[in-house]
Amino acid sequence: MGPVRILCLLLIFFLAVGCTAGIGKPREKILPALALIPRDEIPPLADDLDGELLETALGRSIEYYERIAGNNTYGIGGGDITGRELRESLLAFRKILNGFDSDDVKRKKILDTFDVYRATGVDNQGRVLFTGYFESVLRGSLERTDEYRYPIYRTPDDVIVANLGKFSEKYKHEKIIGRLKNGELVPYFNRADIEKAGVLKGRNLELIWVNDPIDLFFMHIQGSGEIKLTDGRSVQVSYAQKNGRPNRMAGYLLDKGKLSKSEMTHQSIKKYLREHPEELSDIFNYNESYVFFRIVENGPIGALGLTLTPGRSIATDLDLFPKGALAFIRLRKPVFDKDGNIKSWETFSRFVLNQDTGGVIKGPGRVDLFCGTGSAAELLAGSLKETGELYFLVKKKEGETGALPVADAGY
Repeated sequence: MGPVRILCLLLIFFLAVGCTAGIGKPREKILPALALIPRDEIPPLADDLDGELLETALGRSIEYYERIAGNNTYGIGGGDITGRELRESLLAFRKILNGFDSDDVKRKKILDTFDVYRATGVDNQGRVLFTGYFESVLRGSLERTDEYRYPIYRTPDDVIVANLGKFSEKYKHEKIIGRLKNGELVPYFNRADIEKAGVLKGRNLELIWVNDPIDLFFMHIQGSGEIKLTDGRSVQVSYAQKNGRPNRMAGYLLDKGKLSKSEMTHQSIKKYLREHPEELSDIFNYNESYVFFRIVENGPIGALGLTLTPGRSIATDLDLFPKGALAFIRLRKPVFDKDGNIKSWETFSRFVLNQDTGGVIKGPGRVDLFCGTGSAAELLAGSLKETGELYFLVKKKEGETGALPVADAGY
């Protein structure tokens, strides 16, 4: 089949899907997700973590901007800003951060140097829902055995990703994922096709085999994992592609009345799955979405193509918020007792970098905080579902009141 015919078939499919799923309709005008706030509304810029992780995260975003040569343009507060300007913002912030001034002087320099934008949130009043995610740790084998029989698949070569924005501006940021069948583009196989019917077996797509289907299911949701192999080595896998099917996660438990909305936490869902192994197939296959992985040297890998930093990397809707930029968050976090039970909640704030995204992290009122790797990170991430505030910091343009001259900003 020639490329012209394939493109024609894709476009016909786009239009057909658009008529039934809303893709073919022009998107409503999106209001700015960030609004510039006056100095007296900027919150205290306190940070609850040590500076080493912040320095690491800053370096990774700076590396990203250097790699893209600063030519990308991002919308912010109703205007545009370039990757070069965002890089300059990070360099200016890092210079202040690494100075020998007191915390109060550093805060004043930040206020003098940066414009601060607040996310408009879910209600246009700045309310943002924060959740957490983590890197799973699983046990695995490079060979299939009776114990290790659940595969982690690489991306099949018949997956086709069609970016609709390449056909028309009104489809910007829309895409579909499918496969060719008898010359026609059709939806890709769903989770039941892959896990129950075994449509990918025999295609040499297995990266690693693991021993726990529940941990594997959650790794699909989290998007990355560390696999401890039987020979003592560890391998990291990261998101590579998905099948394009609806992501309903644990919707089965709500729809079937197994858990109430207030009970839908990571821990309660995992507990239910452990206690009801006979329902695993029905629950898993209700979520048609399926994730394919790749082996990485240093993970987990975020949307910048670089390693995420625990506690300092966030995932947002990158159609709305500038990729790689410096941000500041305020919300509550749980305090656990020695048994892992929540004994209290405390308000915290910190600087973070916008370095990732997610399939369900959509709109100006959603943020996912990367909590790290392992059981402690899982406990924290699984407990976070808090309303808070999200801010972005961008260096004032030259000539604005309070802006530091270029020579003083460190570049």
